[in-house]
Amino acid sequence: MSLRILLGFVFTLTCCLVKAAPLQMEALDHDIYVHHGVHEDLSENYHGDICNISFIVGSKGIAVIDTGGSLKVGQQLHEAIRKVSSLPILYVINTHVHPDHIFGNAAFLQDKPIFVGHEKLPDAMERRRENYLRINQQWLGDAFAGSEIVKPSALVKGTLKLELGDRTLLLTSYPTAHTNTDLTVFDNKSSTLWTGDLLFVERTPSIDGDIKGWLSVINELKVHEAENAIPGHSSILKDSNWKQQLNNEERYLWTLLNDIRASIKKGEVMEKAMSTAAASERSYWQLFDIVNRRNVNNIYPSLEWE
Repeated sequence: MSLRILLGFVFTLTCCLVKAAPLQMEALDHDIYVHHGVHEDLSENYHGDICNISFIVGSKGIAVIDTGGSLKVGQQLHEAIRKVSSLPILYVINTHVHPDHIFGNAAFLQDKPIFVGHEKLPDAMERRRENYLRINQQWLGDAFAGSEIVKPSALVKGTLKLELGDRTLLLTSYPTAHTNTDLTVFDNKSSTLWTGDLLFVERTPSIDGDIKGWLSVINELKVHEAENAIPGHSSILKDSNWKQQLNNEERYLWTLLNDIRASIKKGEVMEKAMSTAAASERSYWQLFDIVNRRNVNNIYPSLEWE
């Protein structure tokens, strides 16, 4: 055995033997726990811990909602869960395909939960597998060790109910919006809705799907009965304040869409639109210059063919 292989084996064994420090969780009413990620862009200063990840404790078991951007983060989440409860982890739910939400899944394989996602999530994971593994390895280095794609076996087409004993979770899938794999989770006991990245607060909304489809989904969410919301990033929203945050997101998306349409009508090249579209929104959002330029790049070509 070469020295390089031996050192790699020792490193992997050490990672397995050393317990991860538990994530810091915010404890809410009704046995809901949330860890808040930080506002970092995926490609710059990224440490794999930028999204909100949660777990819910029912009388018969636990449901996890998103798992973070690496095996390490998932292990830290697992440790946080075990500080709270020894009940079985019944479900691991991914709200969409993005790497900051899914790469902690592997930390839960030993629990043999049911992994749950949008009906299109397995295909999206497979299509992005090679690229996601490569770029996340570049971004995270050794902190990405052991991370892998774990696909859902229970797929949501329309709606799906999951039982935790004293509470029922209603999962709803959506047409292409933020991505083509978006779903929400609603807990009737606490009247709380996990929106995934269908709702951005503070952080600039990132488009990896269809901007017009997203605007349509926002209209659906506006009439949802939930009193509280946990977005994919940022703070928990209580007392229906999340509807106002939906309005803010909608304003940004409409501004971006209308500005790009105007730019196309004037015959401007995409590079110019990347600097001017939705510029009036800059002061309202974090990571604006990075994410907004990427949004224009993603949707400008399709809008040219409207």
